[in-house]
Parts: sequence; C-alpha cells; structure tokens
Amino acid sequence: MVTRGDDRLGQLEVTISFGEDEVVVGVNGEVDLATAADLGAALTAALERGSPAVVDLTATRFMGVAGLRVLEIGAEQLAARGRRLTIRSPSVLVSRMLDITGLVDILNVEGAGEGPTAASTSAGGLNGHLRKVSAIPADDDVVDGALGLLVALARATVGGADGVSVSMRRRGHLTSVAATDQAILELDALQYANAEGPCVDAAIEGRRFHAEALDHENRWPAFTPQARARGINAILSSPLVAEDRPVGSLNIYSRTASAFTVKDQELASMFVTETSRLLGHAGVGVTDDQLSERLTRALQTRRSIAQAQGVLMERKGIGPDEAYTLLRRFSRETNQPLSERAADIAGSTRRLPSSVVHEQKEGPWLAS
Repeated sequence: MVTRGDDRLGQLEVTISFGEDEVVVGVNGEVDLATAADLGAALTAALERGSPAVVDLTATRFMGVAGLRVLEIGAEQLAARGRRLTIRSPSVLVSRMLDITGLVDILNVEGAGEGPTAASTSAGGLNGHLRKVSAIPADDDVVDGALGLLVALARATVGGADGVSVSMRRRGHLTSVAATDQAILELDALQYANAEGPCVDAAIEGRRFHAEALDHENRWPAFTPQARARGINAILSSPLVAEDRPVGSLNIYSRTASAFTVKDQELASMFVTETSRLLGHAGVGVTDDQLSERLTRALQTRRSIAQAQGVLMERKGIGPDEAYTLLRRFSRETNQPLSERAADIAGSTRRLPSSVVHEQKEGPWLAS
C-alpha cells in the first residue's frame, strides 16, 4: 500500500490486491501531478504479475491528466500483449475524460459513472476544487467541460449569483462556451447582438465591469433595458486572460441590485484567476507563430525520445515499450526532464566511436 498525504498536494492511497484471476489496484483519493507517480508504480507492479489487471476508481475523488496518462501507459503495455486494462467504477467526469481522449477505445470500462463526482468532493475546499478543475487541459471539448464545472461551482459559491457564464472569443467572434442555464445564454447573446454590455467590454478591454444596479446604469443603452426586462439587476463581468491578453470574460448575473459584496467580488476574482490558468494551460490565446514554435519543439522532443528508444533497444536488446520505461526510469533517477535525458542518450551515439558503442551494447550501459 502506498499512502501520501499533504494539504497542498492532495491525498492518495493505492492498494494492490492479488487474486487468483486478477490483480486489482485500488485508488482512494486524488490523482494529480503530485501523486500520479504513486499510481504508476503500483500499476507497474500489478502488470508485472501477469494476471489481468484492474484499476478500481470507486473511491477516487479526482483524476487529472497526469493520472489519465498513467492509465494510457498501462493500457499500451497490456495492448502489446494482446490484452486490455480494466477500469472499474470511474466517476462521471473521469468517464467523460476517457471518452473525449479516446482512451475508452483501449480500455475495458466497468460501472462508468459510479465513482465520486467532482461536485461531491470536499477535500481542499474551494481552492482545491478550482485547482483540480483547472488541471484539465486539451481541446475545446475538454476545456468547455471544465468550464461547465467552473460556472456551476461559481453559481453555488458567489453570494447573490443567480447565473454564471463564460464568454470566449473563437474564430473571431465572442460566444458563450459555458452557462448555468438557457436564460443566461440568452443574456450573453443579447450583448453579442448589440455589440455592447459588460461581458463584451470585459472581454475586449481586459478590465472588470461591475453594474451594481441596472436601474441606474447608462453605459449600455441597448442591452440594459433588455436585461432589466428579464429580471436582471446586477452584473459582474471580469476579463479572462491567456498569453497576457484578454480572451473572454466570466460573467455573474443577479436579480438583486447591489448583490455582490466585497467578499463576493473576491470570490469572483478567485474563479477568474483559476479559469485564466485553465485557459493558459489549454493554449487559448496562443498566436500562430507561438503555436508553430511550440509544435516545432514538440516534434524535436518526440524525435529525441524516439532516437533514444532506438539507442536503448540496440544496446540492451529490448523492445520499444521496455526502452521507453527504462528511459523514464533514467529521467526519474537523475531528476532530469525526459526530453533532456532523451537528447543526451541520442547524442551519445554521435559523440562515441563505434567501438565504444559496441562495448556498451555488450557490457553495462553507462547512463552518463
């Protein structure tokens, strides 16, 4: 059993149960960047047993992308042996992530949606919830799913909030990518159609707009009477920032005038900070040149890793999966990023004469 507890890093308990027909890895707690390695170690031990492997997520309160990557590696290792990894009782959110990322295609999933949901967890308080949601990166579908959780949490947390939405600029136009209900979507749409309103101004100007009482508001002459006709009397719109520029806004609506106290505004700022972090991780706001540069670096990293795998396969006489596992172990043991370690190994063949390379293949491999 592996147990890790830390108020900052979350809590995780991993157990391994060896039965006659299967090995079950039980996951109790939160799998994030800090604890995913513990799950990986337990899963590796289970796979070495050779029996059908099951990862039981019944008691898993949260699983981020790092945890999904561990499951993917385990599934790939089993797939090489003609078998599939079984995931038991994932939560609704984890089930959705498995589906969106395509992992469901290489896994056996049992009892989907039976584990704890993100909304039912209490560990870490509000900040903990927000940081877990903001740990979910990827494409628009995954980002929008995470934003859906954020607006629901904001609606339940910020005093006076009767509805919350997130406006984002996509394909040159503002659009609502998450909202707590249809009425809020319509309020956003009215602002886009009028080209005015607090959510529009916050998204474009990059500063907060607080309409404390629409009865006395004159900044948006077309939108304000429409909002009042729908029973809205206060709006708080804050800019969302990625890559140091505004990319959208978080909008909180209330039927009560002067609804948002100083404390409520501080809570809203907390949501804005975490939502902006989520968008930054997901690459929202990246320019074409920045994207091109990042893709080039990613391709170079993948090339180095592939070359390093080839070197290890040749020197050790092992397969690609074993070579990748060995490469990851070297990276952990030397506390060196995987990409740098791979580049060093790939570069070693260019620095050493062929006779030395032959000796290293036959004798102990030197990691330096």
